[in-house]
Amino acid sequence: MKAFLDQDFLLSNGTAQSLYHDYAKEMPIIDYHNHLPPDEIASNKTFENITEIWLKGDHYKWRAMRANGIDEKYITGAADDKTKFLKWGQTVPYTMRNPLYHWTHLELKRYFDIDELLNEKSADHIYEKTKEQLANDQFSTQGLLEKMNVKVVCTTDDPADDLASHKSYARCTCPVKLLPGFRPDKFILINGTDFIHNKEILEEKTSLAINSFDDYLLALQLRVEYFHLNGCRLSDHGLSQIYAADFTDAEVDKIFRKRLTGNTVFEGEAIVFQSALLYYLAKMYYDKGWVMQFHLGALRNNNLRLNRKLGADVG
Repeated sequence: MKAFLDQDFLLSNGTAQSLYHDYAKEMPIIDYHNHLPPDEIASNKTFENITEIWLKGDHYKWRAMRANGIDEKYITGAADDKTKFLKWGQTVPYTMRNPLYHWTHLELKRYFDIDELLNEKSADHIYEKTKEQLANDQFSTQGLLEKMNVKVVCTTDDPADDLASHKSYARCTCPVKLLPGFRPDKFILINGTDFIHNKEILEEKTSLAINSFDDYLLALQLRVEYFHLNGCRLSDHGLSQIYAADFTDAEVDKIFRKRLTGNTVFEGEAIVFQSALLYYLAKMYYDKGWVMQFHLGALRNNNLRLNRKLGADVG
């Protein structure tokens, strides 16, 4: 019987095995989309336990735990870290045939040298064994990136971010490159609840009064320039679709001013505005030689109760 997670896991034929072992296995990782916190990389953060590095912020695991009936206090609530991990251990067997099951055991094996299944019985001693290992410098943020043969990390950053962590990291000697990624979703979605607030933040960052669509474009152009000077070479868009309606500049300006004055922007108008902004952003990126990434159709915030309680994008 073939062992679970052997060296040919998911490599079902000779061609796949050759391509991986002979070519891909030793290649470095160029990570152009992730949600790693740049401040933790810049400060070379270390972790007290596996809950801190594995469960805090991982909404995929959170969603699985909720589906398994785990109370929220053991997910994002006040329960202690060990108890939270034990609850994750209870959940893991029920993720069979889900990538979470494979990811969990691959990471335990590859980075902690733990070759056993995580479940309710094994969770306690796995927690303690990983806690001992996490005290080692190899398990700091920078140590882990080097251990995984990562060469470039492009983070996901708000256009109004000052990029202080990226600037700080640029002065260190770590061989991994840390570069920002420009993620302007909340400046594109005109009917977003925080659209006006975000516009005001953009005004503060650029020292511009934004009263028209042209003002808005200029402010975003200034942020593109700032990001470019700090190493950014790509944008990142998490949208339900690519907006591509016909528009005139006068029409878009009218819609923008309508939103600024607190009037309702209807769905068709929103699509026109969003189409125009995507078009002009694409031109800015092209002028800088940037890559324009899209993550389309992701279903987010479908649980309105949790959205109100915990905020956006928490599974």
